[in-house]
Amino acid sequence: MRTVYLGTTDFAAAVLERLARSAHRPALVVTRPDRPTGRGRRLRSPPVADAARELGIELDQPESVNDEGEIGRIADAGPLAVCLCAFGALIREPLLSAHEIFNVHPSLLPRWRGAAPVERAIQAGDTETGVSIMRLVADLDAGPVYLARSEPIRPDDDYGALAPRLAALGGDLLVRALDERPDPVPQPEEGVTYAEKIDRSERRLDPERPAEELARTVRAFTPHIGTYVQLGAEDRLGVRRARTAAGEGPGPGQLDDHDDSLLFGTVDGTLELLEVQPAGGRPMSAGDYLRGRVRSDRQDSRNG
Repeated sequence: MRTVYLGTTDFAAAVLERLARSAHRPALVVTRPDRPTGRGRRLRSPPVADAARELGIELDQPESVNDEGEIGRIADAGPLAVCLCAFGALIREPLLSAHEIFNVHPSLLPRWRGAAPVERAIQAGDTETGVSIMRLVADLDAGPVYLARSEPIRPDDDYGALAPRLAALGGDLLVRALDERPDPVPQPEEGVTYAEKIDRSERRLDPERPAEELARTVRAFTPHIGTYVQLGAEDRLGVRRARTAAGEGPGPGQLDDHDDSLLFGTVDGTLELLEVQPAGGRPMSAGDYLRGRVRSDRQDSRNG
């Protein structure tokens, strides 16, 4: 079946690669324009753009997919279906109704509609999530579902471990939906939750939150967003792996070491920081960080 694919992120790139290996290889890929990123503000292509070039698929990067010219270009590709995954911009009329749009959404709808379903599922302590292939409608992730399949969330899963499994599942499920063309089923009205976009302020591990909640937040935001503890007015320590710790620990917001463990106090207990990343440094185990801090303190003492 002739298709057009809309997507932007690493997750969407993995789905595109699976779709390109099927009988539904896209005739056109549409993604977002290159944007400046990082401290150097260097211009960078979206992952889907890189994937489309490697696959040899025609690529377009319009400022708006809803512009009349872009709508015409998609129509000229002659798709029998448009596939969408993590595009990052709203699809509006008349494009919305011009094609049957198959949306790959990484949750078991109606749970976790919205921008950050994988992160919010981990944060909430869900033991299961999945992928839904739904028909795109005007209301946010509210369209009828063609197919859905579950995927367990393992106790040690972070985003970096879970998202690739969901992307692989999403690619397979999208191809199956295009193969079989099942009738989409309306979502139930009960059980709707929303996965709000991640705010920058959520990266800070707030000691007024429970330790278990903070441990799940670390998993949810690693490695693509990142979390940190605030050490002072200016100093931050990135946290890449953490777990709750038994026994008495430091007070809320305090960082302490005990038997080669790095402990962060919270309102209801202690978070053990297992892997950290000093500002401007590389990720390292808590033990390596503590040993480096001791060496630095000794050097400062000698210099003093």
